[in-house]
Amino acid sequence: MYLLGLGIILLLMKWQEIGPVANWSWMWVLSPFAAAMIWWAWADWSGYTKRKAMEKEDQRKLDRINRNREAIGQKAKAAPRRR
Repeated sequence: MYLLGLGIILLLMKWQEIGPVANWSWMWVLSPFAAAMIWWAWADWSGYTKRKAMEKEDQRKLDRINRNREAIGQKAKAAPRRR
């Protein structure tokens, strides 16, 4: 997401001819978009995206269980350790 934001900023600076970016080649201005596409392709291919989504879901589940345990006066569960 940071690469996409950087690409938009550089694109706007090139388009408005602001600062040193005005003299840069279009290849350098558009390169953050290419890097973002490569990052997203790698994240999907490697399972990084799915793993992060599962970790977030597991944490939400544990938080919900702990809220319910505290509501009935039991001790909260500790988060499982990651390898």
